[in-house]
Amino acid sequence: MTREGLDRRNVWEPSLYYPLGKESFHFVGHEINIRESMDSYGALIWPGAIALCQFLENNQQQMNLMDKAVLELGAGTGLLSIVASLLGAWVTATDLPDILSNLSFNLRRNTKGRSRYIPQVAALSWGQELERDFPFPSYRYDYVLAADVVYHHDFLEELLNTMLHFCRRGSGTTLLWANKLRFQSDQRFTECFKSSFNTTLLVEVPQENMCIYKATAKE
Repeated sequence: MTREGLDRRNVWEPSLYYPLGKESFHFVGHEINIRESMDSYGALIWPGAIALCQFLENNQQQMNLMDKAVLELGAGTGLLSIVASLLGAWVTATDLPDILSNLSFNLRRNTKGRSRYIPQVAALSWGQELERDFPFPSYRYDYVLAADVVYHHDFLEELLNTMLHFCRRGSGTTLLWANKLRFQSDQRFTECFKSSFNTTLLVEVPQENMCIYKATAKE
């Protein structure tokens, strides 16, 4: 996703589980209050984030985030990063520069005095300057999280390259991707994703076209 990727936000209207103004959630024993904004898709709560939050909360033994380094791609409002922080992870939430102010606000609002580590926020444009800004192995993560990052936009190749950058051979990184599949382009991306990684389908909800995948690098 590049800075020019903001233009794509005028292309398609997302279908959300929660309307604007519904800001309260309950995960990991905490009430989480999220500030949304109508001026950017990155400031809306998307269904994949809800699904992955629920999965992480309900599968803490299988996906133990305690003291793990976690990176979120396309963090948006920060809900998923907040839940990961409350589960004990050291979190870096990333998105386009214009999204970071609201993202930082939500992270501070919901993790201060609650989380084991103070979550970090960083600008990341998919496929852009990854080796410069996030060189391996200095920036190595146990988990990379991504929720509803695949929809009708022109930066799917850059997104896949970004996933491959962080979840590379020898990294030991596990990628968790949740997405509501809406378009043929989503399905094509899923096929490329499966061919690029060792993948496991963790959750499938056919009536909602929702899937959660676990992926690791091919050796």
